[in-house]
Amino acid sequence: AQHFPFVHDATVAPPVVYFDYIIIGGGTAGCPLAATLSQNATVLVLERGGSPYRDFNITNVGNFGSTISDTSPHSASQIFISEDGVYNTRARVLGGGSAINAGFYSHAEPEFVRDAGWDEDLVRRSYDWVESKVAFEPQVKQWQSAVRDALVEIGVLPYNGFTYNHVDGTKIGGTIFDDQGHRHTAADLLEYANPLTVKVYLHATVSRILFTNKGRQWPKPRAYGVVFEDALGIRKRAFLRPNPQNEVILTAGALGSPQLMMLSGIGPALHLKSHGIHVVLDQPNVGQGMADNPMNLLYVPSPVPVEISLIQVVGIPSNQNTYIETASGLSFAYSWAQGFARDYVTFFNQSGKPSSLTAETMARAIDTVHAYAANTSLKGGVILEKVRGPLSSGDLKLRSRSPRDNPAVTFNYFKDPQDLRGCVEGMRSIINLINAPSFARLRYAHLPVQALVDLMLNLPVNLRPRHVSSSISLEQFCIDTVMTIWHYHGGCQVGKVVDQDYRVVGVDGLRVIDGSTFLKSPGTNPQATVMMLGRYMGTRILQGRPPVNWRRLQGRFPASWRRRPWLSHIPRKNMQGGEKIKP
Repeated sequence: AQHFPFVHDATVAPPVVYFDYIIIGGGTAGCPLAATLSQNATVLVLERGGSPYRDFNITNVGNFGSTISDTSPHSASQIFISEDGVYNTRARVLGGGSAINAGFYSHAEPEFVRDAGWDEDLVRRSYDWVESKVAFEPQVKQWQSAVRDALVEIGVLPYNGFTYNHVDGTKIGGTIFDDQGHRHTAADLLEYANPLTVKVYLHATVSRILFTNKGRQWPKPRAYGVVFEDALGIRKRAFLRPNPQNEVILTAGALGSPQLMMLSGIGPALHLKSHGIHVVLDQPNVGQGMADNPMNLLYVPSPVPVEISLIQVVGIPSNQNTYIETASGLSFAYSWAQGFARDYVTFFNQSGKPSSLTAETMARAIDTVHAYAANTSLKGGVILEKVRGPLSSGDLKLRSRSPRDNPAVTFNYFKDPQDLRGCVEGMRSIINLINAPSFARLRYAHLPVQALVDLMLNLPVNLRPRHVSSSISLEQFCIDTVMTIWHYHGGCQVGKVVDQDYRVVGVDGLRVIDGSTFLKSPGTNPQATVMMLGRYMGTRILQGRPPVNWRRLQGRFPASWRRRPWLSHIPRKNMQGGEKIKP
């Protein structure tokens, strides 16, 4: 995967290129979509970030914390702050969120698949296709085992063992880290791609999608290309080949896709005009329905050394609106807090809104972080709850006309009372878990849960106000210490912006296939379903295309490449004879 011959920096791209499909965003959905479409069409992927194999140190489980809190200008994780005062990140790397996340791999719940109207057999086969490359059974060690046993002990039943499926009770899910601790991302799925027909440009920032004018020939505006810039700021263009089946496909994520729609003239007309953007289609639902599953947690110091682990065990209570997950290891537990403490002033200046955290509060928070981090014998982990859904939502608006600038996003955490009740239920489960006998050996007996609550209130986990009552009220604790688990979604939702085939309503030649189309977050963690969706929709799209003439493409394919491992899945007679390769 580190030596794909079709992956290049955008600086080497010619001024004008032509392809059957232009995919904007080589992320969690974009990579499997491109790999699939390349079996029967020419595909261009434009990724604004770099390579997960060459440009960043993100391949090992121990680097998760430092990666997610990296605030450098060209990091794989681009920091943004929601209007709610919560720190967040968006991926800026080939592979998308799968290159920077905690790695948990678990399917959507069956109800999610049915509500989406997906073909259940194709969904199963698409999950299998993804899992053959990037999913593994984790090695469960003492911290994760203790949390698993405690979940069962407090009644999160039944125990389901290891499974990718979403089932009520306690289970061990999959992971994209192999048994050596190496990360496998959606970019690995490009090993399935046909190098004859796919091209990936890195550091290629798309500024807008090009549309034809509505008229006699085109009853609706039609996407026909894009404008993008390379790392040197040189502007280039990519156009669709002249075929009504060819399309531009947005897979830029829940922030990038609605943002780029607006920058291209599709969105609320008044908002677009206020930024001087020509309105292609007045679509007030673009940017609406933005939701982020609230996460709250407790850090639990341990008297004994524990393994570095990310999410492996999950509790899915059948009678609660929440999920319980855990991670362990000093490097993870403090890296995010150290980063927030270290770069607080930078975050504060970026937010553009006042913080209720006084200088005294910040000084105390930084002292707390440093005091714990300085104790090299201290180990521990975090136990967190994530609210299902959620029901609360907000919106996304442009801050500027630059695609490199973060948009303004409001998630309205806990606006719906049911979400707040779910958080309280989850925090009570966490407290019961910490007090369970099976977890006793991994916590300090003399350290009460109240001390853990007070610790969280002293950490600069967000820019939200702190209230005196938050130390005794779980409701206020949830509101004051809410964080993201990076499962935000919405902005181009199915039934509002795109149809059931993910075509943008009101224009031709444009689809959106990523988490921005979701009405809620699938299962405990969405990445498996987002990767599956890329494969699923790629397969569906190919079903209507004529076969590729492989003989015509023969001359573009150096003989030495035929011995490369990424071609092992392509039948030789299909390469030579022109038969259609089955999706």
